[in-house]
Amino acid sequence: MARPNLTTRFLGLDPKSPAGRLLGAAERAIVDNPTVFTAGILLLLWLILSQLSPYFFTVSNLFEITVQAAVIALIAVGQTFVILSKGIDLSVGAILAASAVTSTMVMDAGYGLAAGVIAGIVVGAFFGAANGVAVGYMRIPPFVATLGMMGIARGYALIITEGIPIFRVADGFEILGQGRIWGVVPVPTVATLGLYAVGVFVLLRTRLGRYTVSIGSNEQATKVSGVNVPLYLILIYGLSGVTAGIAGLTEASRIGSGQPAGGVGYELDSIAAVVIGGTSLFGGQGSLIASWIGALIIATLRNGLNVLGVYAFWQLVAIGAILIAAVYIDNWRRLRRGGEQ
Repeated sequence: MARPNLTTRFLGLDPKSPAGRLLGAAERAIVDNPTVFTAGILLLLWLILSQLSPYFFTVSNLFEITVQAAVIALIAVGQTFVILSKGIDLSVGAILAASAVTSTMVMDAGYGLAAGVIAGIVVGAFFGAANGVAVGYMRIPPFVATLGMMGIARGYALIITEGIPIFRVADGFEILGQGRIWGVVPVPTVATLGLYAVGVFVLLRTRLGRYTVSIGSNEQATKVSGVNVPLYLILIYGLSGVTAGIAGLTEASRIGSGQPAGGVGYELDSIAAVVIGGTSLFGGQGSLIASWIGALIIATLRNGLNVLGVYAFWQLVAIGAILIAAVYIDNWRRLRRGGEQ
């Protein structure tokens, strides 16, 4: 039986008619596919902003948006895995800072570029895996465990630097955050796309990806089927720490220093990107590519409002409103699916 949908109701069509069925199918294909739906919102934003400002829809500005989105998009890779597992990671901003200052301190000590990069990623992995131990083995709720780790990682960053930014970095480090391929394509954009390609492969083609979704859908059933859930939670949160570490390296490279107070608020931005991208806070459903598009939506809003000369604090209002709308849409999708079954 054909069910009424928003499109047929708006146009006053019979959902059983050929046109009604066709429009209903098109609506389901768009609304029920987070990637398509989120991409549509992004394109609509670009269209509106391009009409409001002649400076917005240019190649240089669009590349700038991808650079501005890069750090949050990198964090969102790991955050997507965590939220898919029905968890949340509030420590990613602090882990970013811990990784950034560790990396720059190693380079400042004269150990070179490679050692600095490896050290930053290892620190991120360590803090992330510690989150996984707290959630998986100690059974501490993810909100509380990662909130505590936020304080630990931030304290670590401030203690080892005594609150002072580290400005001396190795030669070549600036390429990660400031470089351009052929003088046009930003390196952070290419690095982000590369990490997402790896993330999509892991999510769709490996046990870690399958078990991440399974844990988020029904953790108890996953345990009963013989999966070592605590171990996989360590891997999931460890991955989140690694991507936060990579984001920290990217930001440190971009600004040319390791900032112990960096990354404040990035946990909320990364969660917003993932949720705007359609990943359900209830776990088990989501899209990694849509998380990247969600990060682009946040960067587009900030960039567009700056181009239009809108007061900066209104950006927070806009992002907060979109986050609430995204959660509402997620709830509506779930209720809609339930009604169709």
